[in-house]
Amino acid sequence: MFVLGKSLLAKSTRHKSGKTALRLFLLAILPTCSPSLLFKHSEAADAIQNTRRSSTEVYGPPTLLGHLKAREINESSGLVASRTRGIYWTHNDSGDGPFIYAIDDKGALRGVWRVAGAGARDWEDIAAGPGPDRQQRYLYVGDIGDNDSKRSEIVVYRFPEPLPVTIPSKSNAPLTERAEAIRLRYPDGSHDAETLLVHPFTGDIYIITKILLGKAVVYKASPPFSAAKTVLVHKAELNVPSLLGGLVTGGDISPDGRRVALCDYLSGYELLLPEGDSTFDDVWNQPFTKIDLGKQRQREGIAYRQDGRALLCTSEGVGAPLIQVVRR
Repeated sequence: MFVLGKSLLAKSTRHKSGKTALRLFLLAILPTCSPSLLFKHSEAADAIQNTRRSSTEVYGPPTLLGHLKAREINESSGLVASRTRGIYWTHNDSGDGPFIYAIDDKGALRGVWRVAGAGARDWEDIAAGPGPDRQQRYLYVGDIGDNDSKRSEIVVYRFPEPLPVTIPSKSNAPLTERAEAIRLRYPDGSHDAETLLVHPFTGDIYIITKILLGKAVVYKASPPFSAAKTVLVHKAELNVPSLLGGLVTGGDISPDGRRVALCDYLSGYELLLPEGDSTFDDVWNQPFTKIDLGKQRQREGIAYRQDGRALLCTSEGVGAPLIQVVRR
């Protein structure tokens, strides 16, 4: 069964439909399998047993807020809260072009913008944080997908967050301010990744790799970024408490900079920075809290609410559900 899963994974790295097929296959077999059958090493199985707290102790049950009503949003692959209360930013995966979409907390479309100066090879996540002008809030879009692990560099586009106003479609979408292309290179070869994090105070960029039945790896880049290319720094390896291992598909840092939320196709996960003199990178050594995010077709976007008291998540697919869990 493990060999079959690896075979399907090889096919999935070439086509989006193959990735979906692999997800469906895994969801079918995982309930009948023990971790010892699925993991080459024992660390991943141990991580499942060592989860810090259950979601019932930390977050309430998942609640359906609405559905993504715009047909243009058919592969929501990232999510982040806007500075405007009740508004969120999302984007599609590869094939759509450099567009960002503003949605409200019921899933209704509130606007479309074209990101000036940006390409869209494989957009996988979106984040928000500080930038060169401390009076501005910036959006960061991660063109970080690399299914074949062949890219010599990945790109994060940074630009001032536009003010959400109702703009109905891509055909008349205004341009954002011109995006800065932050070019990044891994220190140890190419990796596929779907998770982009930006620290809300320092502007540090984190990329978390996506790997089935293995450890997700955390890489970091700190500003100021090189005008040519910045080499990422290896920071940590994560034992995600999931039967999928490190198949991480999205993430966010809380507004207070003390929590990290991650998601995959099965669940959500949170890391909490301990009190005291800890630096933020100590968060990667903390035990996980597992969070019930409900059922979604292909969950790839997760974001803290503007006040940090809830998590919202989206999924790929037309009319995907918008789900929220509230911190107790």
